[in-house]
Amino acid sequence: MQMRIEVVPVPVADIDQAKDFYANRVGFPIDHDVQPGEGMRVVQLTPEGSACSIVLGEGLAGLSAEPGSVRGLHLVVDDIDAVREQLVERGVGVGEIADLGGGVRMAGFADPDGNTWALQEIQSQQSTE
Repeated sequence: MQMRIEVVPVPVADIDQAKDFYANRVGFPIDHDVQPGEGMRVVQLTPEGSACSIVLGEGLAGLSAEPGSVRGLHLVVDDIDAVREQLVERGVGVGEIADLGGGVRMAGFADPDGNTWALQEIQSQQSTE
């Protein structure tokens, strides 16, 4: 049985502010910005190269959660130094890079509502044999 995680809801208080942050600062392309019914709105964004999107929604009971309640979503990157630099240049408050050992390096940031993200780089381990 195959199962895929393809959409992760990110609860926010202001969809327009969050859409601006994720699209213009973090750089996620906008896939959809639709209003499927009165009082409803869905904005879906997908990071370049990812098979998983985030969705910002309002008026949808199944997506309701406290704004800022998502913790530790990971964005896996090949070059954390370059990605961190680009995000900082765009005004994202990314923390310093931490070397966790074993080739794992991470840095974190939060969206305007306080949902937290981690940039994660795992360097491949080459055999020395």
